[in-house]
Amino acid sequence: MADLPDDRLTPAPPFTFVGVDVFDPWKIVYRRTRGSKVNPKRWAVLFTCLAIRAIHTEVIKEMTSSCFINALRRFTSIRGPIKELRSDRGSNFIGSVDDLEANVINIEDPKTSSYLNSQGITWKFNPPNYSHMGGVWERMIGVSRRILDSLLSDIPGNSLTHEVLVTFMCEVMAIVNARPLVPVSTDPDNPLVLSSSVILTQKTKSDTQTFNQINQSDVYKSQWRRVQTLAEKFWKR
Repeated sequence: MADLPDDRLTPAPPFTFVGVDVFDPWKIVYRRTRGSKVNPKRWAVLFTCLAIRAIHTEVIKEMTSSCFINALRRFTSIRGPIKELRSDRGSNFIGSVDDLEANVINIEDPKTSSYLNSQGITWKFNPPNYSHMGGVWERMIGVSRRILDSLLSDIPGNSLTHEVLVTFMCEVMAIVNARPLVPVSTDPDNPLVLSSSVILTQKTKSDTQTFNQINQSDVYKSQWRRVQTLAEKFWKR
């Protein structure tokens, strides 16, 4: 097995070295107004920190370069500037890089990689048909995608709105980031569980309120109850 790339081992602030991918779409409720068209599908853009294994999700309405650039700008506005992006060779990523005038390199060319890495922000593409080279972020998609597909497929077609989906993806992000990064100690004098959330927020105690009174019937009621019901199911699964 080859050595891990340097960006997996270089000490840096969270989300300095990032893997990115897009998954699904899901159908949402939409209203067609006179003379306009509405896209009933939404995709999720998943950013993965290659160091602390935290994730950040953004919801986009189209698989276009413009929507992806907006998602990228929202991400950097919240998480700060990044130094390097890794992704597969999806056409939306290539188009976005062309629009952003970022550095596009092929990781099979060490001379190009060495030169462009010294210039600041770098965008590295995996070679075609080598999806395992993106396993660090593909694994994070696998953690959440199976559950999301099964959960959202059970939601009635008239209840999943854009606001519910965006809020639910934020809940998913918080749940995944709260998972332990190292084996949990049995020492009572060392109760702290190291997680991506602890590194990001510097908060070791979670005061998240649970809504035990919510049941299946609440999925059909108000939107905030619907989101909390989905979040509880996601956490359990």
